Amino acid sequence: MAAEAQRTVIENCSIATVDAHDTEYADGHVVIAGDRIESLGAGPAPEGLANVERRIDATGHLVTPGLVNTHHHYYQWITRGLATDHNLFDWLVALYPTWARIDEPMVYAAAQGSLAMMARGGVTTAMDHHYVYPKDSGDLSGAIIRAARETGVRFTLARGSMDRSEKDGGLPPDFAVETLEGALAATEATVKEYHDDSFGAMTQVAVAPCSPFSVSTELLREGAELARRLGVRLHTHGSETVEEEKFCHELFGMGPTDYFESTGWLGEDVWMAHCVHMNDSDIAAFARTKTGVAHCPSSNARLAAGIARVPDMLAAGVPVGLGVDGTASNESGELHTELRNALLINRLGAHREAALNARQALRLGTHGGARVLGRGDQIGSLEPGKLADLVLWKLDTLAHASIADPVTALVFGAAAPVTASFVNGRQIVADNRLLQVDEDAIARSTRAEAQRLARLAAR
Repeated sequence: MAAEAQRTVIENCSIATVDAHDTEYADGHVVIAGDRIESLGAGPAPEGLANVERRIDATGHLVTPGLVNTHHHYYQWITRGLATDHNLFDWLVALYPTWARIDEPMVYAAAQGSLAMMARGGVTTAMDHHYVYPKDSGDLSGAIIRAARETGVRFTLARGSMDRSEKDGGLPPDFAVETLEGALAATEATVKEYHDDSFGAMTQVAVAPCSPFSVSTELLREGAELARRLGVRLHTHGSETVEEEKFCHELFGMGPTDYFESTGWLGEDVWMAHCVHMNDSDIAAFARTKTGVAHCPSSNARLAAGIARVPDMLAAGVPVGLGVDGTASNESGELHTELRNALLINRLGAHREAALNARQALRLGTHGGARVLGRGDQIGSLEPGKLADLVLWKLDTLAHASIADPVTALVFGAAAPVTASFVNGRQIVADNRLLQVDEDAIARSTRAEAQRLARLAAR
């Protein structure tokens, strides 16, 4: 680290590094120099540090890596609270006609709302799987990326697509899909314009056809070839519901995992959302190929999709991170509450109380997510040389003060306030409020755009 780098010193805090050894400090320090973590350890920071711009007394706080969200659909922020008693397929059929009327101002406002809610709750790396591109709707990808840059989070846009509409046996309305050629060309253009493959990249792009029941086999196969030619990651939905499994067997003569493998969609450059209905051979295939999983417990519960076999995936060596999922199926829009929900919901499964513990849940939301996004060497744990993406959780209030273990307090307790959140060493949250954007203005604009979309959909 260059000697002239400005330093921030955080002291008197508990620290959960989430490194390979789960190193923790009951009373320690973290030194940030520029955009990197320079050092950390027990007790106070070393004396004589030069260029110390700021010292933070973090008494009563736990410091963790920033949370990493691995699956989301930002545009759904303006359709929250609809179709609340539907399973996935019925929910999609109910909402696609509304979603197909989105435009650039709506998507920008929805992205602002989604990003703001996550960032104020400790997310430092976010992603968006955007796959609805109605004709003449404007620059939707550009609007989402602009919102992420303004919020200050690290961001991956999974540039989605759909080309299998109702007339082809899919779920989306005919006017809501792209052509095969159009989807591939637009995706390639988005990668070339926005993807940054550098170590500290703030914006990356993945190739992300939506799902087996909304894209053709050709789009999946050619999308995989495109991603590997461009050197970017691949993302889609997989094995989310029993209806999807039935759909794949009826249409392709095989289950989702075998179908994905036949189209080139298993590999360490791939991650899939949900993966609820996986048998032993499916999990073994993901483990063998190092295909990642975005576990979305609240959304899976909201849509009655089922309980993903996360303990079995982890035992097999499958990379697993956490996802909010779209806020039309997880209205809270928060990731820090998914730490708790992942632990509790998985304990309802076959492994019961042994399914997950607090530290495993924290790992899913930090290093697990970083690994799924292909950035485990850069973020997701607190280690010297890694990017300075970290969060200070306040645990000395009524909500948590009587819980002795800070990681248990964070995961099992109420949603903890964020006193400070840093991305690249730059603070983006202070005392549970965003610093880079106006939350109240975003609330007003999201409400206005939600009302405009509702009027359009009612016509």
